[in-house]
Amino acid sequence: MEIYQLRTFLAVAQQRHLTQAAEQLHLSQPAVTAQIKALEEELGVSLFDRVSGGVQLTDAGKRLLPDAERVLGSARGLIDHARSMQGELRGRIRIGTLIVPARLRLGQWLADVQRRHPLLEPQTRLGLSKDNLAEIRRNNLDCGFFLGRDSFANVTAVPLTEIGFCVAIPTALADALGHADWQQMNGSPWLGISPRSTIWGMTHDLWRTHNITPREVGEFDDEATLSELIKAGLGMALLAERTAKRFAAEGSGVLWRGGEVVIRAPLQFIYPSEREGDPLLMALRDSLKSIWDLA
Repeated sequence: MEIYQLRTFLAVAQQRHLTQAAEQLHLSQPAVTAQIKALEEELGVSLFDRVSGGVQLTDAGKRLLPDAERVLGSARGLIDHARSMQGELRGRIRIGTLIVPARLRLGQWLADVQRRHPLLEPQTRLGLSKDNLAEIRRNNLDCGFFLGRDSFANVTAVPLTEIGFCVAIPTALADALGHADWQQMNGSPWLGISPRSTIWGMTHDLWRTHNITPREVGEFDDEATLSELIKAGLGMALLAERTAKRFAAEGSGVLWRGGEVVIRAPLQFIYPSEREGDPLLMALRDSLKSIWDLA
């Protein structure tokens, strides 16, 4: 039995699909199939059943999965212990960031990392929250930031703060909607949001909560674009509280009910749970917690 076979077993169990597991592991589907078959032959049990749309764990697979997770955890612990014995931390670390670096305290954080661990090489990649989560699960990122809520299966999330969001309205709609109730917003123009964006989920949660169906205009995926389009009068949208107040102070639009916070979302630092104890990740996490004054 090989460690890589157990890693493949876990990936298929998580993805419930051979092709998606192969993409996560950067392998071909036949290679994944062969590894699972070899593991099943060595264990003497079937681990997966084929079902419509993918695979699912057999009863034996369900019972053996926790054992496989423990073995992989022990192997990772051995590697981490060996690394910690090598002295100074070094190596490249791939970090998924979000569109507003100041909101993440990114500059302060990476400056602190550089001061504490000068041989570490941070590499940032800009994306949306869901992109960061997906890339971490595919092992294309080591860690990153996530705005919003998720089940975070097999991913550890460290809450940093909560960010409030306000409804920003074009100036032309200020008189009609600036102090309207939710029902008066029914049918009003709202900027459409990409489903990959956290703001999409929050916006639709608000619409469901207040039982309204606004008229969606286009589809956009970042706060800077939303601000510009609100200013141009295309429609209203949610903006983070600090961004929204700056937006209103510049005269680019108005805020519903003077800037009332209508929903909040947690900003979190995320990394693979299987890498808990990894000296590189723990160094980054501890530095970030100190920047955010977290215990």
